[in-house]
Amino acid sequence: MLADTDYVQWLSDLKQRYRQSQAKAAVHVNHGMLEFYWSLGRDIVALKAESKWGSGIINQLSVDLQNLFPSQKGFSARNIWDIKKWYLFYSEQFIKLRQPVAENLETKLRQPVAEVEEANRQQPVDDLDMPTKFAFVPWGHHIKICTRCHSLQEAFFYINQVIEGNWSRGRLEDEIKGDLFARQGGAITNFENTLPAHQQELAQEILKDPYNFAFLDIEKEHDEKQLEEALVSNITRFLLELGQGFSFVGRQMELQMPGGQTFYPDLIFYHIPQHRYVVVELKAVKYIPEFAGKLNFYVTAVDQLMKGEGDNPTVGLVICKSTDKTVVEWSLKDICKPLGVATYQLEEVVERTVREIEMGNQATHQ
Repeated sequence: MLADTDYVQWLSDLKQRYRQSQAKAAVHVNHGMLEFYWSLGRDIVALKAESKWGSGIINQLSVDLQNLFPSQKGFSARNIWDIKKWYLFYSEQFIKLRQPVAENLETKLRQPVAEVEEANRQQPVDDLDMPTKFAFVPWGHHIKICTRCHSLQEAFFYINQVIEGNWSRGRLEDEIKGDLFARQGGAITNFENTLPAHQQELAQEILKDPYNFAFLDIEKEHDEKQLEEALVSNITRFLLELGQGFSFVGRQMELQMPGGQTFYPDLIFYHIPQHRYVVVELKAVKYIPEFAGKLNFYVTAVDQLMKGEGDNPTVGLVICKSTDKTVVEWSLKDICKPLGVATYQLEEVVERTVREIEMGNQATHQ
């Protein structure tokens, strides 16, 4: 192998371009396969195949397709049932959206569902075109989404997350299990009064409530220092829970005032897509109004000492054990900096629900 610098650089460029071409080819192949699956599901629904040819038609279709295309995978009876379920999920969701509602359709769809082609809103539900962005999502991911999601908006939320974050199927399963869709943007904030209109929704979307800290190995009874140490020790998992685009800046970073006095906020992050610092204060107790005043000061300090010319306003976030919504809203009402308040959980929502049901059953039999 030549050691010439220009040759090495050229070889590196070729490697990168080849990988890009492989990725494009994979997307192209995936697109073609998904378009066929979509059309097959559409046919099964439109033809009312089971009513027309009997309940065994899916098994018969599977045998016939495998005989016609013996080298191709994806024609098992189970997969054909999944194909029907996939198309049926979206067609039924469009039916629901077309039913008379008091609210405006665009309001009901919001982003990202509004990205569905306008033509599809006018087509018969048994003749919908596949949204183009579906091509960027693997088939196995699609099945998880249509099986576990309850609305078009929720499904498109996870589709966008898979595309933007390049999620594995395991990551998708974890996030659906943790109900990321419901938690995203759930923190109580004062953004409406403290951020420009075009930034309010964007900033809201990067905060959750509650945060799922089930990945921490920590005692149920713990203090703020223990919580902070556990999160920093699991910073990679913590960043995943915070969401896409977060970069860890530091823990207990020294903020030195012009007069020499110093302060140490718990954690500082930078949200790369939104070009803003995010200051996080951890509280292992129920929220009290004093937390807002302290965080307001930290956000001001970061704006003064760290914020660059191209950065957007810093956002502050208190993550605490529990809250009273009215107390939070009143405490943020006259705060001048953009702040949010959210809670955290140390156990999986599913585990907690099962235990609550078991406790309820025990109480019933006592």
